[in-house]
Amino acid sequence: MTEDVSALEIVRTRSLASLVGQEIEAMILAGTLAAGERLNEQQLATRLGVSRGPVREAVRGLERSGLVVSVRNQGSYVRSVSAAEALEIYDLRAALTGLACARLAGEATAGQRDLLGDLVRRMDAAREADAAAAYYALNLEFHAALLAHGGGPRARRLYEDLGNELHLFRRRALVEPENMRESNAEHAAILAAISAGDAAAARAAGEAHIAGGKRRFRATDASTPVEARAAPKRRPRPAG
Repeated sequence: MTEDVSALEIVRTRSLASLVGQEIEAMILAGTLAAGERLNEQQLATRLGVSRGPVREAVRGLERSGLVVSVRNQGSYVRSVSAAEALEIYDLRAALTGLACARLAGEATAGQRDLLGDLVRRMDAAREADAAAAYYALNLEFHAALLAHGGGPRARRLYEDLGNELHLFRRRALVEPENMRESNAEHAAILAAISAGDAAAARAAGEAHIAGGKRRFRATDASTPVEARAAPKRRPRPAG
């Protein structure tokens, strides 16, 4: 009986942590929690009417998704990337995406093309429903599929690292229905070039899509400094 109760409590805690994570994420995207701001677990728990446990789990989840960064012995902070750094990251992602698309044009299986097509259709449905969160999740799946099937292990690692730094800005840029429509039209162009086996067109479509994301980012965020508050000066040294 004790084991059953403990298991149930774990499920409840995880479910609550998921809800708390959604609330904190909404505050980050809305700017209520600014870039570089330290996340005070007790204050967040009081604000959301929960204990610190679910908040702690939620913050860990947001760290994995790239919206939060933890600094040893200092705490967790909303990820802070300068506007200049964000623009450079877009350029690097464009090169990696173009490479993956070109490779897929020559190597994609029918199953891989079907997967990409299904994601494009589901993103269209999310766009029509004005479901920005669902669209963004599917968008991540689409790009992950491109790199999983068209990129090597190192390209995938680089892309994931770069993507984690841009989550905040990519989500904000895909809130507007017109931006979702434009973004998915670019996805469809990538898929068409891959399906046609045209490596040059696929590379160009992949690079153009990331350039479009960069343009949407600048239109929605360029007038406001990305670093609303300075992140901690000291950062953890990379292992090894």
